[in-house]
Amino acid sequence: MLSVGLDGSSASWTLVWLWLALVASGLYHGVNPGMGWPLAVSAGLMERSPRALLGALCALSAGHLLATFLVLLPFALLLMLAEWQRPIQLGASLLVIGFGAYRLVDRRHPRTLARIPPTQLALWSFAIAIAHGAALMLVPIYLGLCQALDLDAGHAAAGMLIKANLGMAVLVATVHVAAMVAAGGGLAWLVYRYLGLKFVSRSWFNLDAVWAASLILVGAVALALNVAS
Repeated sequence: MLSVGLDGSSASWTLVWLWLALVASGLYHGVNPGMGWPLAVSAGLMERSPRALLGALCALSAGHLLATFLVLLPFALLLMLAEWQRPIQLGASLLVIGFGAYRLVDRRHPRTLARIPPTQLALWSFAIAIAHGAALMLVPIYLGLCQALDLDAGHAAAGMLIKANLGMAVLVATVHVAAMVAAGGGLAWLVYRYLGLKFVSRSWFNLDAVWAASLILVGAVALALNVAS
């Protein structure tokens, strides 16, 4: 009985830490200027309207949400193959580590991003989230949540299984983007209402190296947990 209680407590703490990691990644993405909040400030100042700022934030959020869900979707489908769960998790961890190492070596922005007009904020946000691995970072967290909630073995029918996995993918993407909008939107409002764009130009902080390192860290932690389990 004691071992069962300990196992339940351990699973509960795992869930707590995974959800905290999900929210933290959203806050981190929101604070990063590369995810677009300065564009929302610019839209608000150019039109001299808070509605323009909020509209820009909504467009950025829509693009990021779509990118996140589309990246998680293939893994949600793959989790139907319960017997391949461990290789899928190991492969996802190595993929995140590899992409982070690539971004650490090559920090140039893809040329295709420069061809997207700043007015198309949703499309720009979608492309930037894909190109910089923002959505990819969530894959180990998503797979960990599916495992912690036992979604791979909790349903006998494949239809129920895929429904559960897709539901988790939608929830993970939504929680992440909500945290991102809270952080990025808060910064955007402060700059728009009190500080102005000069503050952005004077205090711009480049997180490219930190971003790449965080991808490697997330992948390495997920890999270590899977190897140890």
